[in-house]
Amino acid sequence: MEPEAPRTRVWSWALWDWATQPFNSVILTFVFVPLYLASPSFLPADIAAQNADGALVCSRAADAATEYCRGLSRLAEWYGWVGFAAGIAILLLAPVLGQRADAAGSKKRWVVAATAMLALLQFGLFFVGSDPMHFWLGAALVALGSVSSEIANVSYNAMLVEVSTPKTIGRVSGLGWGLGYIGGIFALVIVVALNQLDWFGLDVADGLAYRLIAVGAAVWTVLFALPFVFNVPESPAHEGRPRVGFLHSYAVLARDVAALFREHRPTFWFLIASAVYRDGLAGVFAFGGVLAAVSFGFTSNEVIMFGIALNLVAGVSTIVAGRLDDRFGARAVIVAALCILVASTLFVFFFREGGKTVFWVGGIILSAAVGPAQASSRSLLARVTPAGMQGEVFGLFATTGRVMSFLSPLLWSLFIAAFGATHFGILGLAIVLAVGLALLLLVRLPRHERA
Repeated sequence: MEPEAPRTRVWSWALWDWATQPFNSVILTFVFVPLYLASPSFLPADIAAQNADGALVCSRAADAATEYCRGLSRLAEWYGWVGFAAGIAILLLAPVLGQRADAAGSKKRWVVAATAMLALLQFGLFFVGSDPMHFWLGAALVALGSVSSEIANVSYNAMLVEVSTPKTIGRVSGLGWGLGYIGGIFALVIVVALNQLDWFGLDVADGLAYRLIAVGAAVWTVLFALPFVFNVPESPAHEGRPRVGFLHSYAVLARDVAALFREHRPTFWFLIASAVYRDGLAGVFAFGGVLAAVSFGFTSNEVIMFGIALNLVAGVSTIVAGRLDDRFGARAVIVAALCILVASTLFVFFFREGGKTVFWVGGIILSAAVGPAQASSRSLLARVTPAGMQGEVFGLFATTGRVMSFLSPLLWSLFIAAFGATHFGILGLAIVLAVGLALLLLVRLPRHERA
């Protein structure tokens, strides 16, 4: 029996998900990007004025043809292209940095450094005023934040095997994801409270409210990352991993990928399959709030309340699914979750004329599946990764998954460009999820041993 890690260490590791969740829930999904960066604030004044009474809902054919709705669709499309560029950056950096962390025993240092960069980039969003010229600054800062977050995630995920045992890896992984979603709830509740209190009479013109929210997210990240800094030890260096220069690391990476294919083929094919479906999961989070605000006419508070409900459902379902993972296997959890995700995205698209009610129902069902798919993907990879290659393999996990997030932004943007309306981006996300599910079903994985 392997000894379990001290409880303080496990919770401090899991709390990092809580610390970085406001970037995902508040900045990316429900507040800063959909309600501010992809809003009329960044349209030319004459176009934004066309919807001065807030009556247009851009999911209806007649309204979607207006110059105002076309302008919002262009913002959504451009944001997708910036996400595509961020994905390429992770593709080039994540596996090599993970490999170097394995060799040097520096996983914790990479987590801390990338988390600090994420906090600085969130602070930088304070300078994104509501001017069309500032759209690209905001999009670039958000994209760089995604890169920093993913680089931190590589080493953080690789440390999962150091705070769990084979019998507890599913529940520990689920605990981290679950705490992240619950942290998102608290962060969104704070935003709602500030809105209800009218920001204590503060003049929030020029997007100041959203810019202050970004600063608050940065402070949250710094504060709640401290337990990880103080209570989680640095990973030991692995003697079998070569320590080489940065550019030479790419040659080592190529050899390791070839060896992984020859000697650990299930791990190799799982990386390929998860590359696709996890990109679909990333797309759901990246563009869900944009859909709510642009295509379904959600007000600012409605988007935030929607986010609170989704994070609550996702947090509870992820913690529960962590125990199902240990009992029935991660693959079973992932397959079930992906089936639900494909069905719910298609439901939202084909029944969109039902308006907000349809989006609420589809979103709640979808959120119950996203977290379990993410957490079980992490635990499954940790189970099938060769010893001493956790950092590098989780770097490949980031590369072939979140970074292949070039797929979701690409199909999102292409479908919007082809059909001229934001809601058609849903079909792009559904296609990515369905292809990922099909590929996963073809992967032969080791039989799961029940806990």
